[in-house]
Formats: sequence, structure tokens, C-alpha cells
Amino acid sequence: MLVMDEQRSHPVGGIDYPQTLQEFDEWFATEDNCARYLMRLRWPQAFHCPSCGSQESWLTSRSLLHCKQCHRQTSVTAGTVFEGTRKPLRVWFQAMWYITNQKVGVSALGLKRVLGLGSYQTAWTWLHKLRRAMVRPGRDMLKGHIEVDETYIGGEEEGLRGRKTETKSIVVIAIEVHSPKGFGRLRLRQVPDVTGPSLVGFVKEVVTVGSIVSTDGWTGYNGFVCTRI
Repeated sequence: MLVMDEQRSHPVGGIDYPQTLQEFDEWFATEDNCARYLMRLRWPQAFHCPSCGSQESWLTSRSLLHCKQCHRQTSVTAGTVFEGTRKPLRVWFQAMWYITNQKVGVSALGLKRVLGLGSYQTAWTWLHKLRRAMVRPGRDMLKGHIEVDETYIGGEEEGLRGRKTETKSIVVIAIEVHSPKGFGRLRLRQVPDVTGPSLVGFVKEVVTVGSIVSTDGWTGYNGFVCTRI
């Protein structure tokens, strides 16, 4: 049974994330519910006015915290992925619910269809904002047997030879290889070029010292000992 906190308008005393679609609809039925949930996550102890430090405030219909003492208004969404959005928080919450509950990944087109967004570009922007927000700071580095390779997003460019590019994006990928077959965690990063500083720098940041790194033998990886595939 869900226990609702009248002050915060969200379930308390247990799991702090809706487990079913029915729970999602109950928790986030209104914009006010969404704003108060976000408030609790950002200020779990209590909101303090950044101007005067007062803890007395009220939430306006525009999701602004109005300080009772100095009358400064602070946006609940300031400094978050929702900042500056014209879409309701509930739609954003629906997007997050959809993305985190798919086992095979989410495409921008799929997100657009599910949410009824009018623009593919909006869906693409939302998806990438949320994906970046889902990256855990200080996450564990890859270890064991790691395969590293780079690719060009957008295909080859006419008139350019080798691994040169002028307009395409270069993405380097590192993935754990599990025996006898299968893969584990992976890391991706867009890099400016395929030189040693870019490629080796990426590997050193995401791979644990002592791991076996396999590459295709490109000279950009010569900054460390590796096994050629």
C-alpha cells in the first residue's frame, strides 16, 4: 500500500521510484506532484533560499520556489536537464520512465512516437540529455580483456584517405570481452582525431592498469603495450 506524504505528494517509507506504470500515474498525476518530487531530490533536508538562507517558501504554479522572507524566486528545474524546457515536467518524467524500463535500448524515433512529440529533433535532444545524465560519476573502470576500436559516425568522406576526417565524428569504443564469448561493460567517447594523445588518453581513463587491451594495430595506440587482433 502506498503512503502519501501530504507535504511532499509522493510515496514515502520505502522504494523511492515507481515500480509499475500504475504507480507512475499515481505518483506523477500532476505537474505539482512532479515539481515536489524534484524538490525533494534536490533539497532532501530542506530548501534554503540562496539569497537569505530562509527555509520558508512556497511553490508557485510556475514551479518556482518563492522565498517568504526576501521574495526571491528560485526555479525548481534550474541547473537540471529540465532547465529552460517548455514541455511539462510530467512529459519529461514519462520519457525517463520509458527509457529506463526498456531492455533493448531506445531510439529517438521510438521516444517521439511514445510521447507524441511533434519533432524528431526534440526527441533526439531529450534522449541524449537523459543518456548523459544517466552516466554515473566515478563509475568503475573496465578491466580484464578489453577490445578498443574507433569508428566514424556518418561514413567515409569522399576525397580523404586513411583515417582522416573533416566533417564526420570520430568515436572510440572500449568493451570488456568475456570468455568463451560475450561482452560486458563498454565506454564510448567522441575524440577530435585518431592520434596517440586522443586514443591512448581515452584508454588510460577508462581501463584499469594491468588489463589486456586488444586493438587493430593502428599506430595511434602505440603509447602502450597492446595485443593486435
